Amino acid sequence: MSDFTSNFWSIFVSAICILGIVYCAFLLWFSAQVKVSAHEVEDGTTGHVWDEDLREMNNPLPRWWLWLFIITMVFAAVYWAAYPGLGSYNGGLNWTSQNQYEAEVAKANKDLEPLYAAFTAQTPEQLSQDPKAVAVGERLFMNNCAQCHGSDARGSKGFPNLTDKDWLHGGATDKIKETLTKGRIGQMPPMAAAVGTPDDVRNLSHYVLSLSGSPHDSVRANLGKPKFAACAACHGPDGTGMQAMGAPNLTDKVWLHGWGEEAITAMINNGKVNQMPAQEGRLTEAQIHVLTAYVWGFSNKTVAAK
Repeated sequence: MSDFTSNFWSIFVSAICILGIVYCAFLLWFSAQVKVSAHEVEDGTTGHVWDEDLREMNNPLPRWWLWLFIITMVFAAVYWAAYPGLGSYNGGLNWTSQNQYEAEVAKANKDLEPLYAAFTAQTPEQLSQDPKAVAVGERLFMNNCAQCHGSDARGSKGFPNLTDKDWLHGGATDKIKETLTKGRIGQMPPMAAAVGTPDDVRNLSHYVLSLSGSPHDSVRANLGKPKFAACAACHGPDGTGMQAMGAPNLTDKVWLHGWGEEAITAMINNGKVNQMPAQEGRLTEAQIHVLTAYVWGFSNKTVAAK
């Protein structure tokens, strides 16, 4: 870790930059001082001849090229004084890409305030029927949510499907808005020690499969049923889950992290931590309001169409 906490690289970058300019200045000065040797002839050449008739002329550098070279070096020095470029030096203007990004986002949000003002006056249910709001919500979803949930919102392994009715924390608009705003952290602790032996874990896996009517070994499921007491605190005694805790319903056939004995056994043994990042601070309250309506519409298309 010392490579990342020392100031070596800052010094290294600064040295490369400064030495580069110093070398260019020296090269410019040196070329102006060099005189043609006694071999110079009166016709303006250096006396060097190649291929019998190619002669090297002794002409000075073009004045425009010389000044352009000097201006380039001066520009570099001024740039380094104003902006970050010399290692850890922040520059006189204290410019950062983060500050510029935040300023541009703030300006864009300011320009869009009139558009979102019309949206915030409506409920999410109403917005789900507004073509303009849906179009804006789609852009927000594609830019901020599709990376995990997919462009069709059907999710993938480890990322919830937003088009069905299976909600870990509830599918009402206020719950969706709460999830978007604050984010969620879901944690399934390793439960193998509480369940018992590896064989007990296998039996419990088959009992969990039986709750949803999935293919399972009925003998093992009966043996695993008493072991489900270790899970009932979160998933409920009947396995239907608890939205207040974000505990999944085990009686349906929705499997967020994979289906089958192997996947369930791995979950019991190793646990799992999932995180939905908070959009508060990244999106405005009005944008979250529109995005809530768009997400709610995925699983309520019939309602939204009325």
